[in-house]
Amino acid sequence: MTAPVVLLAGGTGGAKLARGMADVAGPDALVVIANTADDVEVHGAHVSPDPDLVTFHLADRIDERGWGLAGDTFHVMDGLRALGRDVWFNVGDRDLAIGIERARRLAEGARLTEAIAELGRAFEIPGRVLPMCDEPVRTRVRAHGRDWPFQEWMILGSGAGPLDDVTFAGVDDARPTPEVLDALARARAIVIGPSNPVVSIGPILALPGMRAALRAASAPVVAVSPIVGGEVLKGPTAACLAWAGQPASAAGVAAVYGDLLDGLVADERLPEGTPLPLLETDLLMADAAGRQRLARETLAFATALGG
Repeated sequence: MTAPVVLLAGGTGGAKLARGMADVAGPDALVVIANTADDVEVHGAHVSPDPDLVTFHLADRIDERGWGLAGDTFHVMDGLRALGRDVWFNVGDRDLAIGIERARRLAEGARLTEAIAELGRAFEIPGRVLPMCDEPVRTRVRAHGRDWPFQEWMILGSGAGPLDDVTFAGVDDARPTPEVLDALARARAIVIGPSNPVVSIGPILALPGMRAALRAASAPVVAVSPIVGGEVLKGPTAACLAWAGQPASAAGVAAVYGDLLDGLVADERLPEGTPLPLLETDLLMADAAGRQRLARETLAFATALGG
């Protein structure tokens, strides 16, 4: 069995790198461990934004919006609004079908791992997408005097800071799945994608036993910074890093991950004297060539660190 390249991912940056890594590592060698603390039960569906985002990218079916399925329609949402429903969470028709089927499978007793694998097979994706756990974990953000469920904070609250607190409800009762632990144990490289370190990767690392599994893995652990040209391209990463007491910089990202890292990929230098090995390179993934280049360089860097 091929030793996999394992990518921890959440959000757009992680999904883009997953697509590039599938091209570089090969379709049978990629395993993506996706954040599920953004999941939401809405419109009778179980929506898993991060696993689905990765799946849609791997299937080359992502919409130009950056989320959802290419060419999807929104007739159900329009119909709900016509009936007077306040539709704050917008889901395309085919995307909604996926969530309804997932809710049905979970109600039957299927594991989330099984439901997400079924979608991957239906879309004939290269690689495997694994949820970080099968148990429900939900990110909550306290900001502006209110305790927000994650999706409400992102959509209704515009993901705005400053943040007073970030918690992961249910995480103490959750565990990495056997599939996740097996992938980490067999990995030839483990890459933390260019995702928000606090709310995209943070829930994965907060799972009891996950940090220990990463430390025990024989493969090098390398993170790719989500800070590009000194800026956050998308999302609330700067506000989340500020809550964690870190600057929006490669050094701030490295500090959040701490001693888990064997190396960092960034487009800026670390402070002088920082012992962490650094690959300084262009982080932009504007097209397939950019995704493949970053994936290739990151994998080569991790391989070299592994000796």
